[in-house]
Amino acid sequence: MKFWKTFDIEVIKFKEGKHVIDFEIGDSFFQNFEDNEIVQKGHLTIRVNLNKGANVIELDFHIKGTVQLTCDRSLEVFDHPLDFSEKMIYKYGAEEQEIDEDVYMITRDTPTINVAQLIYEFILLALPAKKIHPDHRNELDDEELEVEGGYVYIDSESEEDDTAEDPDPQSESKPVDPRWEQLMKLKNKE
Repeated sequence: MKFWKTFDIEVIKFKEGKHVIDFEIGDSFFQNFEDNEIVQKGHLTIRVNLNKGANVIELDFHIKGTVQLTCDRSLEVFDHPLDFSEKMIYKYGAEEQEIDEDVYMITRDTPTINVAQLIYEFILLALPAKKIHPDHRNELDDEELEVEGGYVYIDSESEEDDTAEDPDPQSESKPVDPRWEQLMKLKNKE
């Protein structure tokens, strides 16, 4: 319970204007989330720039540090650097509810906003889809090119043959593929 209170921002105490709140998180932060299988360790600093207005509270998060990931390819553990920003907006309204992924409605008498879950989700969303150890990234680049069509099939005939005039298909010395034979007949009738 004490863990969650550490990430409470007491918005009711702040006057209108800009304020800065800093958080430090370590390995114990990640252990407080049950569904955590991706990140178990890390050390990050979070700076929250809070801008409180008459009808809205804007929270700008800047998250910087490293998290420990397991390589999808070699299963080696490595440190992955993170340095990114996110934004969350809290609007005053009649009841507490999520309006969309970046906007949340709170009542005017909401005393605190807990940002632990937000920080955790921001970190997970900032992670790469493929977690590859830096030592294996160059090897993977070659394989990705092959999979994505980076290699092109090159015909054994030279380019000069392609630029020559189109000979009559009937006079070609090599046999015509039977799948194309009917199309060739139709083309020659025109």
